[in-house]
Amino acid sequence: MSVVIETAGLTKRYRDLVAVNELNLKVEEGEIFGFLGPNGAGKTTTILMLLGLTEPTEGHASVCGFDPTRQPLEVKKRVGYLPENPGFYEDLSARENLLYIARLNRISETETNRRIIRLLELVGLGDDGHRPVREFSRGMKQRLGIAEVLVKEPKVVILDEPTLGIDPDGAIRILDLITGLSRERGLTVLLSSHLLHQVQQTCHRIGIIVKGKMIVQGEMHQLGSAILKDRQWNFLLEVDGKAEGLEGDLRSLSGVAEIERRSGGWFLCCTKDVRSEVVPLIAKKGLALLQLRSEDPTLEEIYLKYFREA
Repeated sequence: MSVVIETAGLTKRYRDLVAVNELNLKVEEGEIFGFLGPNGAGKTTTILMLLGLTEPTEGHASVCGFDPTRQPLEVKKRVGYLPENPGFYEDLSARENLLYIARLNRISETETNRRIIRLLELVGLGDDGHRPVREFSRGMKQRLGIAEVLVKEPKVVILDEPTLGIDPDGAIRILDLITGLSRERGLTVLLSSHLLHQVQQTCHRIGIIVKGKMIVQGEMHQLGSAILKDRQWNFLLEVDGKAEGLEGDLRSLSGVAEIERRSGGWFLCCTKDVRSEVVPLIAKKGLALLQLRSEDPTLEEIYLKYFREA
């Protein structure tokens, strides 16, 4: 795969404030990359530099093979950007807003009409194209924002908190849409978000930025392994019956490193696969085994681990 977004030592200073500090980032063609960090970490500043909307103090960026500082128009032709709060002409209809964007991008009228019909259907607004945007909910505006981003058929889409403030059903629809576009069209997506469970469901790789510094990036399983260290197996155990003394018995098993009480059961951190010892122990105590499920570290655990270290 070719690298679509790449930065080397990318830095942005505002007098004494270092907003982005020597950022090295790579996003490959067709992947969904989760860009994570707390408020003020430098995510939005990074995005603005990638779009050529602000110049770096030091370092270099490349987007689709172009330098955003020297060739911003070439970048804008190929990149779609959905900010946290997309702006529309509220008195215009959804269709009229898309028509305006298409004209700005010099797309022919015939092609524009074809794209608008298809995009409104794609984002679930096929029956709402005639309605003024002021009547739209936040979720509908976010979906219209995605349609607006896609009008020029970009190679890369940058999304800044696309599901913030949206109900769970609306958020799922947007994430499904993003995933489908990446899978079916090979669209490259840079997704900036605070909602870690959504990023975990959607992204191929993640990068965590804290105080302007990229502290880690990679695939989920790689970052999870770094947390586990020598604890290569995690299990969620739930039983039915009087489990008196069970926790002590579990702790005595060879390979069980840590036990954490969870609602309805236990979380076992182990240095080896202990299922062959746990199952007969449960049977011996006369308990019913409800589940013994392998559990990988969540993105929240990964994020907190690296965030605290930083």
